[in-house]
Amino acid sequence: MDINCWQNTFNSIRAFRKELKEKYGLHVTEEIHTKHLVRDKGMYRPYGWSDNQRRQLLIDLTKHISRLEIKVVNVIIDKEKIITTDYQVLKNALTYNIQRIENDSAGKWNYLIITDEGRLAPMRKTAREIRAYNPIQSHFGGYQNVPIKGLVEDIMSKESTESYFIQICDFISFFTDLYYRVSDKKERLPKRIERIVDEDFIKRVMATFREGGILNLKASSTHPYGCVIYPK
Repeated sequence: MDINCWQNTFNSIRAFRKELKEKYGLHVTEEIHTKHLVRDKGMYRPYGWSDNQRRQLLIDLTKHISRLEIKVVNVIIDKEKIITTDYQVLKNALTYNIQRIENDSAGKWNYLIITDEGRLAPMRKTAREIRAYNPIQSHFGGYQNVPIKGLVEDIMSKESTESYFIQICDFISFFTDLYYRVSDKKERLPKRIERIVDEDFIKRVMATFREGGILNLKASSTHPYGCVIYPK
């Protein structure tokens, strides 16, 4: 997200949360944890929403997110494809993500990365490492070192309960994961999820994101939604 868009985007989300309060009773300060929302667990039980209400709430969220001035890179690490015991899931996922952001910047702008709490130490370590050594496969064979230059400061953290933006990332990643499972891997959805969102619903969510222009499709030319998928 461009720094010049931050305030307008925040104001837009804040106004939208007030609309959700009027329409569904959802408190403006209530964290939107998508997995729990879909499964009707935890803090959402007292609202007493019907399945149709929760489904419509997900639709409203999808449409609003798709209109924001943001750009999203989705990195998927398929653990079932990992064949070595030393594969570092978090390190690789973060490295691939930073590389795509760096490529998108093309040296024209710098960027900050803010994450939710819990995995900050290994994320900072990874980011520091690729500032010095970031091997990229060369078109001429072998690898060349292309250190990360655009990342400003260490990766910083913020509690998801206090960040609309981290909650939006959670929403997008939840549906990206479901799409990969049902479309790419042909898996069945858990019954508790399928009761609210079926395969067609999931595909419409992803299509809405793409039509809204928020997905960085250049992150992967081989995936219809730009998802970066490893291991190959």
